Amino acid sequence: MQMISHWGRDLISLLFPNLCNACGTSLFHNEQLICTKCLYDLPFTDYHVYQENRVMKQLWGRVPIHAAMALLYFRKGAKVQRLIHHLKYNKKTDVGILLGNMIGERLNLSSSYADIDYIVPVPLHQRKLRSRGYNQSHFIAAGIAQAMNIPLNEQILVRVVSTESQTRKNRFSRYENMKAVFKVAEQEPIRGKHILLVDDVITTGATLESCANALIHKGALKISIAAIAFAE
Repeated sequence: MQMISHWGRDLISLLFPNLCNACGTSLFHNEQLICTKCLYDLPFTDYHVYQENRVMKQLWGRVPIHAAMALLYFRKGAKVQRLIHHLKYNKKTDVGILLGNMIGERLNLSSSYADIDYIVPVPLHQRKLRSRGYNQSHFIAAGIAQAMNIPLNEQILVRVVSTESQTRKNRFSRYENMKAVFKVAEQEPIRGKHILLVDDVITTGATLESCANALIHKGALKISIAAIAFAE
């Protein structure tokens, strides 16, 4: 009976191969979403350990941030980009939850993130949400919330302006593009609170700066930031 069960699993694997989202090779039975080799090869930043890391420095002098980190370094054409592409465009939302869990496990080791009240994903505009069908940052935030046992709140922050893609814009254009894009929908829950903002990739930090400013203006005490990757 057990042999038949193994044959059944092997047949399913042949017809519907379970592939690593980072390298595309077949996963073994005990592997999920990312193969063991890729997990060991991922370019971890360890930014949760260092207060003055490159994500923090990216935002110095622009907006008061309590703590900031990204789990991985982002390089074009590399495994991290493929993971994020699968999450954003191929409906591989489990990848977001897995990487969110990994972020949360690290934040649990840092005193800078010990008093977070709410985890808030960077919101999509309703038009983009309808087009894509989901917000990738929600699943990253959900993974972090699960690992840290902290409430996820998507009602606090709303994207009120549908901006153009940031991908081909220079640094100044990105800042201009993100002005007054977000507003706080519920003011009372954030007054005096420590908010963890969650995004997928940090480049110039213009999106997170706009989010943080909106939250601080409405009474948030501390803003911290976490993301899957930091683009060097």
